[in-house]
Amino acid sequence: MFLLNSIAHISNSHTKAVVISGSHGGRSSAEFVIALKRKPSCVFFNDAGGGKEDAGKVALSILEAHGVPCACYSHMSARIGDAQDGYEHGIVTEMNNLARLNGVGLAMTVKDAANLLSQL
Repeated sequence: MFLLNSIAHISNSHTKAVVISGSHGGRSSAEFVIALKRKPSCVFFNDAGGGKEDAGKVALSILEAHGVPCACYSHMSARIGDAQDGYEHGIVTEMNNLARLNGVGLAMTVKDAANLLSQL
């Protein structure tokens, strides 16, 4: 498991690992993940309050299209840009179908979800 305050720090060294990011789950964040040759097993993002047209959570569908489970946690439960806070206090507000199929559920703590996924 890796905690990245910014998803810009993701690399191929995170292959098949659970990544908790402090970044919002927007398009630009998803692009850092899809640019990798080898993908992580799951990525968590801050939902940034949703944003206009759910711009803060669009990574969910983008990453699902690329075969990557993804979930977002509430901006009210953890600070944006602070992966440690996201891991310790984040509450899942939404996930893509791939994350759901791996056991991630609404209102689950990021800590519980990440620990579950790390065991798969």
